[in-house]
Amino acid sequence: MAKILVGLSGGVDSSVAAALMVEQGHEVVGAYMKNWINTDNVPGDCPWQEDVDDAHAVAKKLGIEFRVVDLIDQYQSRIVDYLLDGYRSGITPNPDVYCNREMKFGVFLDYALEQGFEAVATGHYARKRDRPDGTSDILRGADTNKDQSYFLALMEQHQAKHALFPCGEMQKPEVRAVAERFELPTAKKKDSQGICFIGNVKMSDFLRHYVPDRPGNILDISGKRMGRHKGLHLYTLGQRKGHGVASPRDGMAYVVVGKNADRNELIVGYDESDTPGLYTEKCIVGTVSWVNKKLEILRKIEAQPRYRAKSEPVMVTPQEDGKMLLEFVRPQRAITPGQICGFYENGVLLGGGVFEQTL
Repeated sequence: MAKILVGLSGGVDSSVAAALMVEQGHEVVGAYMKNWINTDNVPGDCPWQEDVDDAHAVAKKLGIEFRVVDLIDQYQSRIVDYLLDGYRSGITPNPDVYCNREMKFGVFLDYALEQGFEAVATGHYARKRDRPDGTSDILRGADTNKDQSYFLALMEQHQAKHALFPCGEMQKPEVRAVAERFELPTAKKKDSQGICFIGNVKMSDFLRHYVPDRPGNILDISGKRMGRHKGLHLYTLGQRKGHGVASPRDGMAYVVVGKNADRNELIVGYDESDTPGLYTEKCIVGTVSWVNKKLEILRKIEAQPRYRAKSEPVMVTPQEDGKMLLEFVRPQRAITPGQICGFYENGVLLGGGVFEQTL
């Protein structure tokens, strides 16, 4: 029996994670991470109080202690500032991946260890495997449609060792069934959407509240002026809608294929394999983390360039500065600076990093 702190978010997955830990006989405490309060009146739905109430109701149903852990300041400095600084600099950051490394298995895990807990359990659809040498691996979740291991790509070994994913071996319908069996208040609650721990806020509304619009020209790949954009931070590579540029070709829409930050120009083109800037085979990944063993030699593995994307075969060459040169077997669409690349081998999450540039 172990002393486990379960991150109760107010959703069904974390609720079931707590229930399973209790059923297995562990000493369990539930805690809600209070990361964000919408004091700046950002447009959108931020139902943190409802989530706290739901998490508390689950803990009460399971007969376990419940806590609210105030991490607002840390979330502001580690996630919100990272997010806004990234968009201001022209990249497209991924707050959900950073939230797992910096918050759930960062300051929240530190809090748990300081309080005498042995591990933090969450509702992630991922699996953990302990090795004979005492290290731990993270694997894809059994439910391939819900697998969330990609969001753990920047975690390191000390975090993986203290992580538990009770829902990882289950399919989503099984999780719902367990919630019904325990008669949990969240059994029929819909899955949440939106920015990590901020709620149902449109990213464009969130950004517009903090980053002023900076209009500029929209050009096609030949340099012809096609219209005006509202600010480069509101667009991402591969974006098909929202740029407001009509295509002269029937059935062929323009997509965002590039940004010229120096001139504040947005570049659009057609979604074709020979469109400059849209498809690439080589790129550089930085801010690299390894879950277990560091990759130190040229090797062929699999890379997942975004959530919901398929893993692709890739040759990875370590660079002297710690970055990785990736050479994909097949050209990849819309490799976007600031986004996360997950590294896998036979279903095992090796690690990940941040796309920095295409070559």
